Amino acid sequence: MLHLLRHPAGGPLHRPSVSTVIPTWNEGAIIEDALRRLAEQGPDEVIVADGGSTDGTAERARAAGARVVQAPRGRAPQMNAGAARASGEVLLFLHADVRLPPGGLQAVRAAMARGRRVGGFFRIRFDSSAPFLGAVALASNLRSALTRVPAGDRAIFVRADAFRALGGYRPWALLEDLDLSRRLRGLGPVARLPSRVTASARRFERRGPVRTVLLMAWLYLVWSLGASTRDLARHYPPVPSPGGRAPASRAE
Repeated sequence: MLHLLRHPAGGPLHRPSVSTVIPTWNEGAIIEDALRRLAEQGPDEVIVADGGSTDGTAERARAAGARVVQAPRGRAPQMNAGAARASGEVLLFLHADVRLPPGGLQAVRAAMARGRRVGGFFRIRFDSSAPFLGAVALASNLRSALTRVPAGDRAIFVRADAFRALGGYRPWALLEDLDLSRRLRGLGPVARLPSRVTASARRFERRGPVRTVLLMAWLYLVWSLGASTRDLARHYPPVPSPGGRAPASRAE
């Protein structure tokens, strides 16, 4: 179905369809609420790319109306599998523990309806009142504003044809999101939306906020210097899901 927006000059403006891809592994405790919140925004298509959950995540997602795709475990292969089954003109990659702001999907459509943007991302905040995490979010927002290279918890969105031209996510154990963002930036303008997604603070709470920030900064630095992501993955173990079970790979 063709959707049109009204251009400021009065002419019709094509409203691109958006396929939301959510990678999951044992997210049964939160997936229904995540999909309910997303449904309130009128999504065009929702695909849950599951990595073999054993806690009923896939069944709950299917019952909530999502299309479920099974894929090899790991965030990159799961998101690639979901994207391969998507029909939308724009792909929005949303972590299960990240919430879009009110009107988030409409903001994505509007951003991609204008100009020659190849993708974009949101600003971020955490579901915690801890001042330290507020400072982390502020610094992270500043970094992504300057570099246009966001991490995956920013709800990265990209034109489907651009995603395919890049070959999708590289099958890395981690940092696949920053790698895609770097490559995407080379194809054209990337939008930075003013509204904020709300990301879970669970990785900071489980590992310790200062330790997590230092670890992430170190990983990014040594990766930038050429270190293998396979080797680096040993230093970034998975975070348990809210239900208490640790995922066997980084699909959290």
